[in-house]
Amino acid sequence: MMPKSCNQKTKLLFLYRLLLRKTDEEHPLTVPQIIEELARQDIKAERKSIYDDLEALRLFGLDIQSRKGKTPGWFVGERDFELPEVKLLMDAVQSSRFLTQKKSDTLIRKLERLASVHQAGQLQRQVYVDRRIKVMNESIYYNVDKLHTAIAGRKAITFKYFDYDIARQKVYRQGGRRYVASPYGLIWNSENYYMVSFDHNRRELRHYRVDKMTEIVVTALDREGQDQYPNFQLAEYGQKHFGMYSGQEVRVTLRGRRDKAHLVWDRFGQDIILAPEGEEHFTVTLPVIISPQFFGWLLGLDGSVTLAGPKEAVSAYRRRLAAALEELPQPSRSGVDK
Repeated sequence: MMPKSCNQKTKLLFLYRLLLRKTDEEHPLTVPQIIEELARQDIKAERKSIYDDLEALRLFGLDIQSRKGKTPGWFVGERDFELPEVKLLMDAVQSSRFLTQKKSDTLIRKLERLASVHQAGQLQRQVYVDRRIKVMNESIYYNVDKLHTAIAGRKAITFKYFDYDIARQKVYRQGGRRYVASPYGLIWNSENYYMVSFDHNRRELRHYRVDKMTEIVVTALDREGQDQYPNFQLAEYGQKHFGMYSGQEVRVTLRGRRDKAHLVWDRFGQDIILAPEGEEHFTVTLPVIISPQFFGWLLGLDGSVTLAGPKEAVSAYRRRLAAALEELPQPSRSGVDK
């Protein structure tokens, strides 16, 4: 009988990891190669025991397949994450602004483990990363975890909030005093994470960029704001607050061309009802937050969707456009700006 090495009890675990890491449909391992790989871990194995172990792993749920022909061997077929799914996850991680470059690199290395080493090399070649600006706050990854803890436990938090000055130094708002808020949810908008919460001092719902929050403490205080906002809906809040700007909520009427209806549905959701107006136009009345971002969205539609009312909102839009024109330098007679 072949003597057992000290690692013999872990043979099945090493075999499991070996198949996941080093095999796929294009890179099978023969039984002699498997025995050789196990020997590198000081694990002795016979051909028959390998077949028994492969069957045990198959019964456990690992999709072990074999192939004959020019490249015979054993390999893992279907995985929890298929290669295209891993590619999508890696693209999302690398292109996200709210993750620092250091955290992105760490997550990418972990995602690579979902594929074989051969597929991981293919992933590295296929993922393209542009010169996207990454956030500077390394703690955002842990901020999100604390906020989820507070939301699940229905607890209030305290934190400090800051901006960066021209020298990239933190400048704390409120003179460094701590904010007290009850988190209701997180929104990922325009590649930033925002916390939607009930502000205990202002007694209203407000939102904060998670990468600008620091020193978050989950308190023992129960969440507040339920009485004031009994029917709060996170998705509805996100639709109203364009680009995470604050402002006055107003029911406005928009008028647009029928071929541009998708622009309104993309912005406000598919459940918005558009009323036909003639053969070529539609109107829709809905609540929005009157803000510079909302006006910027309208201006970017180049007249295909316009603001029809109420008068107060139209007047505010006109004032914003007039102010923007005033901010532009006047051209000189020679055609060169002053």
